[in-house]
Amino acid sequence: MTTVTIRRATLADLPAVARLFNGYRQFYLQGSDLALCERFIGERMRNGESVILLAEDAGGEAVGFTQLYPTFCSVAAQPIFVLYDLFVTPHARKTGAGRALMNAARDHAKASGAARVDLSTARDNFIGQSLYESLGYERDNVYYVYNLTL
Repeated sequence: MTTVTIRRATLADLPAVARLFNGYRQFYLQGSDLALCERFIGERMRNGESVILLAEDAGGEAVGFTQLYPTFCSVAAQPIFVLYDLFVTPHARKTGAGRALMNAARDHAKASGAARVDLSTARDNFIGQSLYESLGYERDNVYYVYNLTL
C-alpha cells in the first residue's frame, strides 16, 4: 500500500480534479472533454453543490477523487449524501487510494450529521462492488432505481 493523503479539494485544485473527472467519464465510455469537465466541476465547487475529496500520492500528485452530493432522505427526515463519483487513476489502483477516499467520504458525511451515504454502480463493476461491500455498504434488494432521461 502506497501512502496517500486525502483532503477536500479547493478551486486551486480545479485543473487536477477536472483531469481526474475526465478520466472517470471516459471509464464510463464518454468522450474526452476536458473543457466540459472543468466547467462542470468548477460550477459544483463555486456553487457549493458538492464535496470533492482529492487523493494525492506521496509526491503530491492527484491520483483520485470522490464527489459527494448533499441531499435529504424524506423517510428518515435527515440529510444524506450521494456518493456519485469515485475514480482512481490506473497507475494508482491497488494502492489503497480508493479505500482511503471511501473512508474519508464516510467520515465527512458522519461529521456533517448525515444519516447515510448512498451510491450506485454499474452491474459489471465487480471491483467497485467488492470495495463497497468490504467497507460495510449493503446492496439494496428492496428498491428498484428508475431514471427519466429529459
